[in-house]
Amino acid sequence: MGEPEAGSEFANGAAAAAGPMADTQYILPNDIGVSSLDCREAFRLLSPTERLYAHHLSRAAWYGGLAVLLQTSPEAPYIYALLSRLFRAQDPDQLRQHALAEGLTEEEYQAFLVYAAGVYSNMGNYKSFGDTKFVPNLPKEKLEQVILGSEAAQQHPEEVKGLWQTCGELMFSLEPRLRHLGLGKEGITTYFSGNCTMEDAKLAQDFLDSQNLSAYNTRLFKEVDGEGKPHYEVRLASVLGSEPSLDSEMTSKLKSYEFRGSPFQVTRGDYAPILQKVVEQLEKAKVYAANSHQGQMLAQYIESFTQGSIEAHKRGSRFWIQDKGPIVESYIGFIESYRDPFGSRGEFEGFVAVVNKAMSAKFERLVASAEQLLKELPWPPAFEKDKFLTPDFTSLDVLTFAGSGIPAGINIPNYDDLRQTEGFKNVSLGNVLAVAYATQREKLTFLEEDDKDLYILWKGPSFDVQVGLHELLGHGSGKLFVQDEKGAFNFDQETVINPETGEQIQSWYRSGETWDSKFSTIASSYEECRAESVGLYLCLHPEVLEIFGFEGADAEDVIYVNWLNMVRAGLLALEFYTPEASNWRQAHMQARFVILRVLLEAGEGLVTITSTTGSDGRPDARVRLDRSKIRSVGKPALERFLRRLQVLKSTGDVAGGRALYEGYAAVTDAPPECFLTLRDTVLLRKESRKLIVQPNTRLEDSDVQLLEYEASAAGLIRSFSERFPEDGPELEEILTQLATADARFWKGPSEAPSGQA
Repeated sequence: MGEPEAGSEFANGAAAAAGPMADTQYILPNDIGVSSLDCREAFRLLSPTERLYAHHLSRAAWYGGLAVLLQTSPEAPYIYALLSRLFRAQDPDQLRQHALAEGLTEEEYQAFLVYAAGVYSNMGNYKSFGDTKFVPNLPKEKLEQVILGSEAAQQHPEEVKGLWQTCGELMFSLEPRLRHLGLGKEGITTYFSGNCTMEDAKLAQDFLDSQNLSAYNTRLFKEVDGEGKPHYEVRLASVLGSEPSLDSEMTSKLKSYEFRGSPFQVTRGDYAPILQKVVEQLEKAKVYAANSHQGQMLAQYIESFTQGSIEAHKRGSRFWIQDKGPIVESYIGFIESYRDPFGSRGEFEGFVAVVNKAMSAKFERLVASAEQLLKELPWPPAFEKDKFLTPDFTSLDVLTFAGSGIPAGINIPNYDDLRQTEGFKNVSLGNVLAVAYATQREKLTFLEEDDKDLYILWKGPSFDVQVGLHELLGHGSGKLFVQDEKGAFNFDQETVINPETGEQIQSWYRSGETWDSKFSTIASSYEECRAESVGLYLCLHPEVLEIFGFEGADAEDVIYVNWLNMVRAGLLALEFYTPEASNWRQAHMQARFVILRVLLEAGEGLVTITSTTGSDGRPDARVRLDRSKIRSVGKPALERFLRRLQVLKSTGDVAGGRALYEGYAAVTDAPPECFLTLRDTVLLRKESRKLIVQPNTRLEDSDVQLLEYEASAAGLIRSFSERFPEDGPELEEILTQLATADARFWKGPSEAPSGQA
């Protein structure tokens, strides 16, 4: 489970100097922050064999990351192909000369570069953090002139013109349904055909559960026949398609079914030519594996991507968990389900990173204390795993992170059955955190002046503590009560008592049910909220702060800034709430808003939010946290809330869990906070998340070179232009062919499902 930066200070969302063409919510500002990921030192320390291993894994990750374009929006693959052709023929500086000659202003051309960098950075035209569409901040006619008069258009006039005709309208359209990712009339998604509704998603999940199939690597396509009867295709991601295969594990599943009166067909071959390239690079990486765990892990990943088998990916993840403390760490596959509107399909991601030994030593000390610290959590021992499976916890410097965004920390695998029995790994991504810490005082919103210096001083260290606790003891804690397929329970029905009701356990998970499949749309955010709450709760423990080297007044400052950062993030979260649909677009931010509500409800002046007028005469707000009441008022409130979260999760009580979580997550204009009004203030002063430029690795003879790029929109574009030197045009062809093959499923991407506006 990825852990993005809580309330990052990212560049001011002021509209570009040319004047906004659209609501600033839907553009990336010209002065957006851009940072480079620094991993030069980490890379320098690798041996030649480790470099080759890292290089081929990075290639696999970058190839696989292209699948995200097909998982995001119908037009994203065409936009990517168009931009890639433009910048292959002319780099950003050369294209600039042409654009200015065509009559664009410097601001308009910069707006185009920022848009292109945003598409590359998010692997699509929707923000990976918040799921909002972003559009170019310049007139469509001017961009059309630049594209059709470019070098690329002169070299391949039909292709470039065809790409523009396919995606130009959709690139700029802010029709209500296209503004956000979502299902049915709520938004756009390519995990489901355009005519699917939440009811279809629920039916498909029940079907998958009935066949013991995971949704992680699937998409759902619905076609309605002449009699109005729906036919469903569940398509698995794999290299192999319908051709016969020796593998019986998957081939026996590939057939037609009748489920609750509806025909279902299970097929495979989604993203096949992309996954073929992933597999080729994993085969090459295998030659340089440091040990048998890595070799077996890669063999299972290859099997998974070739056959479409999540079971093979689980086996690979087992070997990955057993590969303790490797120098080069990596993970790859269909992992996080945040962006599936139903919450159970995984977005492709792959990362490669190098261990940072000094910071890892602190995390190892935290792991050594974990069993004792778990006893401090506010639920009875029966609600904790029978045995704490000591995980790896390392601080890594990221070399490559392909997908739609880069988190600050990760706790994986996400497979509940593995987490309960085999364990997991935690990683904190040190060089990502370093980029996220860079906070300018003047960009710090909603804090009192006398809090700002303290916040800047301690935000980095406090976030190290929070990420450590969130990943290890947040995601790593708690037991699910399960009845297996033989009817056996993993808890004592006679003696285990629900601390909230005083009665025996009334509900649990049945065979085939998982946390994600049961809690679906709230699962990700609820779990992030539980992990964030564990971090806040346990950071009050003196031993935790000593592990990270903080004592006395410094320790108190770290606690204060950690709690202050969380309540401020809860306010910033309002940017990610859509009042029109009454829904949240980002799991972590929803979680932080819920925690803010819990702490406000605690009362006694612990947290206050006041609406004010800023020095610029526009609406503003101030968040205050009374540090003298964190232990006396905040801790007991968090203790009660955490216990309820865990008990409802352990017992699989979906109705109770939804009532609790959705109650706190509701955004209203009720006084005293008036959150809907505050949301306008947050949007007025919102900051855009930084774009991060990543290096490339290049093989020259048998030597791997690290290629770095400047921290600018143009640098980010160059990094992508040089990412696929051998097969760029082929990849663009593959992407557009795959998108075109399925285009009929979204033939009017703005048409809502039948009978809906």
